[in-house]
Order: sequence, then structure tokens, then C-alpha cells
Amino acid sequence: MTMKAVRIMSPGPAKSLVYESIPKPTLPSASVLVKNKFSGVNFIDTYFRTGVYPTPMPTVLGEEGSGVIEKVGSDVKDFAVGDRVAYITRTASYAEYTIPDDRYIKKIPDSVSFELGAASMTQGLTAICLTNQSYKVKKGDIVLIHAAAGGTGRLFVQICKHYGATVIATVSTEEKADIVRKLGADNVILYTQEDVPTKVREFTNGKMADVVFDGVGKSTFQASFDSLRRCGTLVSFGNASGKVPPIEINMLSKGNIVLLRPQLYGYLTTREEFETAATELFDLIAKKVLDINICKIFDLKDAEKAHEFIEARKTTGKILLRIDDK
Repeated sequence: MTMKAVRIMSPGPAKSLVYESIPKPTLPSASVLVKNKFSGVNFIDTYFRTGVYPTPMPTVLGEEGSGVIEKVGSDVKDFAVGDRVAYITRTASYAEYTIPDDRYIKKIPDSVSFELGAASMTQGLTAICLTNQSYKVKKGDIVLIHAAAGGTGRLFVQICKHYGATVIATVSTEEKADIVRKLGADNVILYTQEDVPTKVREFTNGKMADVVFDGVGKSTFQASFDSLRRCGTLVSFGNASGKVPPIEINMLSKGNIVLLRPQLYGYLTTREEFETAATELFDLIAKKVLDINICKIFDLKDAEKAHEFIEARKTTGKILLRIDDK
């Protein structure tokens, strides 16, 4: 039996993605087989594709998806054939079928579409975990969020406002500035035209930010560092502009800065940790605290176009691959 999937055979540009037939996965006794409806596209997929994050080749890309359980292993107790689910996975959701790690699957209610299920997992769990564990955002905090109009940034803005923080958002255009203002951002910086630390100082009357959430990387790192108050926290979690160069650790002594480089799975090592975070995520969605915008859907065979789109920084929300919408 075969299935359609998108694989990368060796590191390279978006055109290196190959849409082809490969063997359908064989189901272990402790797992479930999901017939995918949608797969989420995340910037981290481009890191695996280009070799920034080394991975065995060839490999099927994709870190999240949604669909219907088609087959259940003999040892599985918590899921049944026909269950509507969303999941995260190390790789393998750019395919008609996926066998996710059984720790990282969540049933989705009938009120949540397959599109929303796939769109919310990786970015939503990232925002939940980083705002609770990398730095516990609380009422009164001043939070700086880079790339705030993108898929993950939008969620950071909404969650931090929900927790009672003052949010300063950086964006590249006036169009994106309007988006983040509507999401609740208190102040907006056009980082293409304005100096970020200077504007943070202005907006905060010199207090500066308690925490910076930086998913951009190389081009924003120094500005993030310079925007922090004494004993502030810099959470650097992405490489959208390239990897942050090696730093001189003594630079953290200027203000006793805390620097973190977290990975999502480091906070989700057990089924219980995943369930706690995923339950909060779906609760916020149900309460309409989170507005998850799906800005573009590509067919699976057009994954190359999806990667070109995300790398061109055209996103104002989530990108999905349509696998089976029947």
C-alpha cells in the first residue's frame, strides 16, 4: 500500500520538496493511524528542509496535523476508529497518513474544524508553554513580541493580553500594525522604520520590557537584548532571519539578563504535560480568547509554494496544506 507525501531527499531550497508516492506506514500495537485532513506549515519546517536543523534524509516534513483515526493498535485504550484528532509530531504530517507519537494526540470537539485543529497545535502550544514556563507572564508585565502579525506572534499577543500584560508588538508594515492593534497590542513598532529599543523606552517611560519573545533570531537579537529592563528575560525561540551568532556570555551581566533558547518538546516530555497544555489551548479557543487566522491553504502537492510563501514573510496567520477535505 502506498500514499502521497512530500519528502525532502537532501537539504536545499523550496524546489527540493518532492511530491511522490511512498509506502503507507505500518501500525505498531500501541499507536493509531491518522488519515490526515490538513497539515500545518511552520517556519521550523524550512529549518529541516535547509539543514539548519539536521535530520535523517529522506524524510517527510510536517510537525502537526488533523484528521480522523482510521486504525487503532491492539494496545490503544484512549482512542477509537473515527475519532477526530489533532496532533504534533517530530516530522511526517505532509502525507495522507501519519502515525503520531501517542503522547501528542488530542481529540477535537465537533465545534472545532479540522482546519482549526491543524492550525492551532504547534504555534498554540508554543505560545502556551513559553508564556507559562519560559517566562510566567502576569498582570502588569510589559511584553515585547517580535513578528507579532505572524501565525505564532498573533497568539502571543492575544495570550499575553489575556494574562493582563501590556503588549508592545513589532511588525514590518502598516497593514500588519492594524492587525496587531485589533488583536489588542497596546503599542506597535514598525521595525523597518523605527529603532526598537528607543521606541520601547518611549512607550514604557524608561522602564523597558520585562520579557521579549523573539522568534526572528539574528536580525532582532541585539534589539531584543537592548529593550530589556534590569533582570529582564529574553526568550529566543526562532531563526526566521537566521541563527543568532555565538554570544559572549558576559553580555548578560549588563542588567543581569536571563536568556533562554527553549524547544517546545522540552516542555512536553510526557502525556500529562501535553494534555495540560493542549487542554488550556482548546479552552482558550472555546472561550474565543484566541482568534486563529488561517491566511492561506495550499494543496499538498503545492508544498513548494507554501514554503516560498512563508519564507517571503507574507504570512498574517497560519498556512495549511490541504490533504483530504472530504
